[in-house]
Amino acid sequence: MHRNRFINPWNSIWTLCLLGFVWGNFQNSLQAGEEPFLNKQVLFEEKTNGYSVYRIPGIVVTAKDTILAYCEARKLREADRGEIEIHLRRSTDGGKTFSPAQHVAHMGPRLPRNPHMPKSKRGKDMGGPEEQTVNNPMAIAGKDGLVHMVYCVEYARAFHMVSKDDGLSWSDPTEITYALDHLRSELDWQAIASGPGHAIELNNGRLIVPFWLATYEENAPLRKAAGLIFSDDKGVTWEAGDLAIREGGEPNVVQLADGRVLMTSRSSQQRRLASYSENGATNWSKPHLVEDLLEPGCMAGVVAYPGRDGISGSVLLFSNPHTTKRKHSGRQNVTIKLSRDGGLTWPLQKLLENGPSAYSDLAVLADGTILCFYESGETPPKIKRNRDWAYANITLARFNLKWLTQ
Repeated sequence: MHRNRFINPWNSIWTLCLLGFVWGNFQNSLQAGEEPFLNKQVLFEEKTNGYSVYRIPGIVVTAKDTILAYCEARKLREADRGEIEIHLRRSTDGGKTFSPAQHVAHMGPRLPRNPHMPKSKRGKDMGGPEEQTVNNPMAIAGKDGLVHMVYCVEYARAFHMVSKDDGLSWSDPTEITYALDHLRSELDWQAIASGPGHAIELNNGRLIVPFWLATYEENAPLRKAAGLIFSDDKGVTWEAGDLAIREGGEPNVVQLADGRVLMTSRSSQQRRLASYSENGATNWSKPHLVEDLLEPGCMAGVVAYPGRDGISGSVLLFSNPHTTKRKHSGRQNVTIKLSRDGGLTWPLQKLLENGPSAYSDLAVLADGTILCFYESGETPPKIKRNRDWAYANITLARFNLKWLTQ
């Protein structure tokens, strides 16, 4: 597998030397007395508050350093489609305490079921005709203090809403499916989903939200792809960018220190797919497999860790199950990985959860504390289900860079 199928300035000897210098100084700049730490707390637990299970975590840190942790609250059953809401918890003290869960989406009119479904799920219990699936929330913590959230209903329609008070209240949802309709000439999709995880604001103020699109028509020339939508007017209007990774799914995005945007994508192969864009919307590089990022067919988290103490630039952090087993019961060992070269290699890796664990997302507090919000399980399972899966809880891990680098 080849990792360098594109031209980029990180390959120059000068840049690599500079990166090594910056990284060395970055490590040395950590406070001499800082001790490594890791603590965990369950924020959402199965069979509580009238919900069957909580899945699909996302997390952001706002401009005021408030943590917003959100997920799908699946009410009646564990399936991807059914009566599903979006719930959110807030913390204003660095994650020590959290508010009770709040139902935040969808507050518009109830919408009809999506009649399209993958062949593997046809005939399974996906809920009755009156149930409504609200899926794949993705928040953006704006530098101006606004918090945006994009989510989907029935894997068929996309909506945007805004909070002006750090996630306490939200605007009425505005439908933005029209942006994705522009991609139908390339992929006549029957299902769409944002992320999941979190989306980002670029240094120039552009909002970008990664999506995957799919059709279940077996003879379609392109059946699935990863791309994004973007807004240059603070979410008032949205446009579709180029399809970035054909045959990719469940993408995430991060901006590099040089301004480029990296998208990584779930793949059907044993490694994560990656592509780069200069502007975060168009002219994506040819996708390549990243040797260090094992791919179990699962969503993953990515975030830039900003320089501190006057050190410019950033390193990247990534989270996903460190395995290539593709069964849900095989999702385990969520691991934190670090890259110093813009995502080309991930030589530093540390196990976060030894056992059943699956979807995850990442964020960073102003003091440098790293947050990983991830699905965790119990062995043996507390509740007997039809299959042994890793979705008993959604857990928040808080740790520092010293824990990761030791």
